[in-house]
Amino acid sequence: MQIQEPNQSSGFALFNLAFRPFFLFAAVAGVLLMVHWLALLGKGQLTYNYYQLSQLWHGHEMLFGYAVAVIVGFLMTAVRNWTSIQTPYGKTLAGLFLIWLCARLLPIIAEFIIPIPSWVIAAVDLAFLPSVAFAISLPIIRSGNHRNLIFTVILIAMTIANLLTHLQLLGLTESTLAKGMQLELGLIVVMMCVMGGRVIPFFTERAMAFEAKRFSWIEKSIIPLAAGWLISDLFQLHLVSSVLAGVNALVHFIRLAGWFKARMFRNPLIWILHLAYLFIPLGFMLDALSGFAMASPYLATHAFAAGAIGSMTIGMMARVSLGHTARPLKLAKITIIAFALMVAAGVIRTFLPMIPELYTMAIHLSGGLWILAWVLFLVPYTPILLKPRTDGQFG
Repeated sequence: MQIQEPNQSSGFALFNLAFRPFFLFAAVAGVLLMVHWLALLGKGQLTYNYYQLSQLWHGHEMLFGYAVAVIVGFLMTAVRNWTSIQTPYGKTLAGLFLIWLCARLLPIIAEFIIPIPSWVIAAVDLAFLPSVAFAISLPIIRSGNHRNLIFTVILIAMTIANLLTHLQLLGLTESTLAKGMQLELGLIVVMMCVMGGRVIPFFTERAMAFEAKRFSWIEKSIIPLAAGWLISDLFQLHLVSSVLAGVNALVHFIRLAGWFKARMFRNPLIWILHLAYLFIPLGFMLDALSGFAMASPYLATHAFAAGAIGSMTIGMMARVSLGHTARPLKLAKITIIAFALMVAAGVIRTFLPMIPELYTMAIHLSGGLWILAWVLFLVPYTPILLKPRTDGQFG
């Protein structure tokens, strides 16, 4: 099947393909959400209207706002490639993006400008992921590319996770919010495991001209092991969850070792993805240790969140944006610096709190590095994401 190309737009290409608006505004959100979070901490402000506690707002927005934006931008762009069927663009894409943006802004407007009913805030936020699931399911089904319906299932599960958080915030349940957050983080980890296994060795092979080692028993066990860990964790089967976390850690260390080539450190677009993926087995290892009271569970949370999600998203966004705008896969020096700052932010946020006296410093230092990394990313990538492809094609 051939993609039916729309007419090329003028010099403004933001809504030509989904990676453009969602990557650009995920990066902007990465800056603004973290700046606001550090400001709330600096003022000692614990309440935050609809989200009740600033910590809950921070966790929800980083997972369902920032991380989901990157996932949606990547998936809607990838589905177009997998199926050779055009995914939403133009006004339809702008409408989807507007739902995401309104979900981020409404709590702020309700807090500082005019009152907004809580159910409106929840309804707008809950509308986004099902809309995206529908948008990617149609081309997948039409093309017979059914194996990729796994991503529709994940998006629906993310909707359930979001619903669990909003039900408690609306006062309809008493103890579902933490489960919703836990489920969302776990689903993002599962998605990184699946997509990382597809793209990281592929990108590495193309750049390094070598054949990555893939172990069939590992590839077959990745989803069952990750899903088993997530389900046992949700149902508080602590011993089972801890054992599965340890097994996952070992499996992912072996998997990553098979993709390794020393000369990859000459290519920033490759090493950022490998270092990002390294945070996944580290997160599983810390989660296993926390199950036996040998580490704080928050260390594992931030290995996955600040480490894996932060580095994986900036690395994927950098490469996808270049490739899908027909630009050479060469980075500006400030983007390489941004990669290094993001990895450092993940390391600091994960490991520095092991020293209790340095906990507050870890939050502010890692947050500052995170902000600076995204600011540096936006300098070269804002025009790339706004302007048309260099080869004159649509996308």
